[in-house]
Amino acid sequence: MLWVLFLLVAWGAAVVSCTRLCLAAVAAAQPMEPEPEADGKGLSLYEAAFLSGGPRRVGDLTLVTMYRERRLLLAHTGWVTVVDPDGQDELERAVISAIGPEGQAPVRPVRVALATATPVRALGDRLVAAGLAVPASARTNVAVAVRHVRAACVLVLVTAAAALLLVPPAAGRGPVAAWFVLPLLLTASCLLIARVEAHPYSRWASPVGQRLLGRIDVPPRRSLAQRSGGDADGGGDDGDLLTALAVHGTAALPDPALRAALKTHWGH
Repeated sequence: MLWVLFLLVAWGAAVVSCTRLCLAAVAAAQPMEPEPEADGKGLSLYEAAFLSGGPRRVGDLTLVTMYRERRLLLAHTGWVTVVDPDGQDELERAVISAIGPEGQAPVRPVRVALATATPVRALGDRLVAAGLAVPASARTNVAVAVRHVRAACVLVLVTAAAALLLVPPAAGRGPVAAWFVLPLLLTASCLLIARVEAHPYSRWASPVGQRLLGRIDVPPRRSLAQRSGGDADGGGDDGDLLTALAVHGTAALPDPALRAALKTHWGH
């Protein structure tokens, strides 16, 4: 009957982790109190970028904006070079500062520095205060709880295997395996429900923020490619291209070399 101890461990891990995930999901689902005028306001491109993809998307948008204005060079090899060292706002100055005094750096460390730059954090704080962005604590709690349930699911399988090794084949391993199926089903179903129900609360935008994002008219990528002739320097509509980038990320960029500079080397 030593296998019962493994069963208790499996049940304990499953119940504790699933309970924590449920509590985290409920807390994240609590309605946020947006500012009275929040639902009727428009979003700037930087705000749309943060609500769509978080700090990394804001960094994408800033770099591409400066690249389109020929104040930065972005190479498909993953290097960024400063052309104009005078940033027009705090985010652009943060980019130049992240690149460093030499004026050239790999894109990856620049991206890491931008994600934690003071202007980006301040932008996120303003959106959270306005009720448009999900607080970082809620996002973190759900993500951590999901990882714990995954670990519990693995632990159930490991303890089940150990328990079956303790049971002689002649005694019948079927009933023992059946007992471990229950905590396995609990953790697996909890992960499935979390994917369907809790996943929206791991997004950057709150329900009000998502509604504002839904009002943004973004041209399809094919239209952008036709306007620019498939070339980022082809004279296309910068406003439409930057809007598509802010909402949909680097996949919306029609220029493959620019996508390579931002996607391949940024680890998206």
